[in-house]
Amino acid sequence: MQRRQFLAASLASSALALAGKVSAEEPEDKQREYYQLRRYTMQTGPQTGLTEKYFSEAMLPALKRMEMGPIGAFRLDIGPETPTFYLLIPGRHLEALATIDLTLAQDSVFMDAAQPFWNAPAIAPAFLRVESSLHAAFEGWPRITPPAGAATKAKRIFQMRTYESPSYQDHVRKVEMFNSAEMEIFKNAGFHPVFFGDTLLGPRTPSLTYMLSFTDIDALNAQWDVFKADPAWKKLQSSPRFGFEAIVSNISNLILSPLSMSQI
Repeated sequence: MQRRQFLAASLASSALALAGKVSAEEPEDKQREYYQLRRYTMQTGPQTGLTEKYFSEAMLPALKRMEMGPIGAFRLDIGPETPTFYLLIPGRHLEALATIDLTLAQDSVFMDAAQPFWNAPAIAPAFLRVESSLHAAFEGWPRITPPAGAATKAKRIFQMRTYESPSYQDHVRKVEMFNSAEMEIFKNAGFHPVFFGDTLLGPRTPSLTYMLSFTDIDALNAQWDVFKADPAWKKLQSSPRFGFEAIVSNISNLILSPLSMSQI
């Protein structure tokens, strides 16, 4: 229990320092969420089917009982190390996100449904590795926004981008750049953002991650062309506050498609 309390306190301190304190008096739709982003790397073959079944029959129902959602479940289509699945799990409380696995282990319904995945033998593992990171929603985009097609399971793809910065100063400037003007340029270009997250714990920090949704690759390319040609973007790029040095040192760019059980 002491370890759990220490972990929660440490994460909460980091979240408040990087993301700012959320006021309980704010309207619910303005209160900023936290996100756990999980990356499941697998081998081609039965692991992918086993993991999809685990998501559908065990993981997502259990997260719903924990009052977390909507949950994004994605397949990596373009990017390194396929096959890879991602889970995007939103929550209002950082401790609950940080201790998901401890809570799941106490859920008998989950444990029964998860048995083939959790108890897979070493000679036939269910996955290679699972990596998790924790993020705080940006002030300018406080909650996940699923695309309209999510409700009807319409065709859609997602672009998930991670921006690494060479220093914490540059990282803070990049987050400010999004909140102050860049998000508005995204909307003017016709983008549908799903989430923006400031990395609290995870690899390659300082960094931020965000996700956009599109109907297809053609729409993705067309909207990025509009974005890059926008005079407001060119002005923002050259602003002395944000253009004094390269405030982004590396960009990871992934194309994902939703798995059948995805709520996003």
